[in-house]
Formats: sequence, C-alpha cells, structure tokens
Amino acid sequence: QVHLVESGGGLVQAGGSLRLSCVASGMLFSSDRMAWYRQAPGKQRELVAGSTTGGLTNYADSVKGRFTISTDNAKNTVYLQMNSLKPEDTAVYYCNRVTVYGGNYWGQGTQVTVSS
Repeated sequence: QVHLVESGGGLVQAGGSLRLSCVASGMLFSSDRMAWYRQAPGKQRELVAGSTTGGLTNYADSVKGRFTISTDNAKNTVYLQMNSLKPEDTAVYYCNRVTVYGGNYWGQGTQVTVSS
C-alpha cells in the first residue's frame, strides 16, 4: 500500500505562483511513476505533469513553460511548481503514483483557486 498526502494549494491572484507537494509513504520504489492531475468543476480529470525514473518529464500543453514537476527521492516527495497562474488553472490537484508492481494510488487532492 502507498499513502499520498498533498499540500500547498490555496488562493492566488492571476500571475502568481504556488508550489504543491506530495509526500508518499508505504511500499515505494525509485522506479515508480509520479504525476500530477487536476479536475475542474464539470470537467474530466486531466494529466498536468508526469515524471519517470531518469528524469523524463511530460506536461500538458496548457501548462508547458509555466509548471515544473520535480522529485526528491530522499524525502519521498514530488513537487509541482506553478508559475504565471491563470484563472483556468483553478481545479483540485491530485498526486498520483503508479508503482512498478501495478498499484495506482491517489492523494486526497488540494484545491487551487486563481482569481482574475
């Protein structure tokens, strides 16, 4: 089992920044895949950013150049640095971990609200 706890959400004005954190505990492997998703009201959950071993990352087109995913394996933590935030970035952000043995785990979500 893996437990994920997100933090760092909040209310910010357009153009501002936030950094989300996700701390993992449980049966963890360095080759697990980490990702951030978000879900806005009335919309489907979408991938925001993903990270795999070796430092490979991928981003949704809508956040490229503004968001950065990073990991600290020593702290079992993945971060999402969000800059130049826009009102359309408003959503609940979820941390996701897919383990090497096929487990798929989600955090409880953290609300990000960007005011115009």
